[in-house]
Amino acid sequence: FYTPRSVVRTLVELIEPLQGRIYDPCCGSGGMFVQSVRFLESHGGKLADVPIYGQEVNSTTWRLGRMTLAIRGISADLGDKHADTFHEDLHRNQKFDYVLANPPFNISDWSGELLAEDARWKGYPTPSSSNANFAWILHIVHHLTERGSAAVVMANGSMSSMTNGEGEIRQKLVEDDLVDCMVALPGQLFYNTQIPVCIWVLAKHRKGTK
Repeated sequence: FYTPRSVVRTLVELIEPLQGRIYDPCCGSGGMFVQSVRFLESHGGKLADVPIYGQEVNSTTWRLGRMTLAIRGISADLGDKHADTFHEDLHRNQKFDYVLANPPFNISDWSGELLAEDARWKGYPTPSSSNANFAWILHIVHHLTERGSAAVVMANGSMSSMTNGEGEIRQKLVEDDLVDCMVALPGQLFYNTQIPVCIWVLAKHRKGTK
């Protein structure tokens, strides 16, 4: 989904990426990164302080993302090819201080049954193979540093669904003190879907000082 600029700006300002590694597992044309750099510059930060990493499954969009960043002088590691984040994680062994993402909502054809024992789900019920929403969330949690934070756009159903183990995953995220806050957004914000959405703000540093 194309993410409206107002939503991107909200995501960035919620987690304030001023120093540390930034990651978007479904980076599209790179809008999250562009807004992050704008935020950084408006606060007197240096681009060298926020190395950028991303991945994109669509070949055309991946190329567009690289071009978008290049013409703005933004260096980023988007992998050496387009690839499926779930089945070919190009940043498998890396951790990030900030994650910004607007994953595709409610995708049912992500072949989750092939990843039943994946390390990204360790400690949690395996995400449903019929809906990738919580697979995205657990993928992001897995890639956070011990003091990392994330802002993720999700369909509103992610806040209440009890099917296919999603309620158990959500409960465990709360029990693990990873959910910093939830932000409900109004409907009709996106050009290609009218459903209302929410923002999950996740943080691994909630028990200490930021």
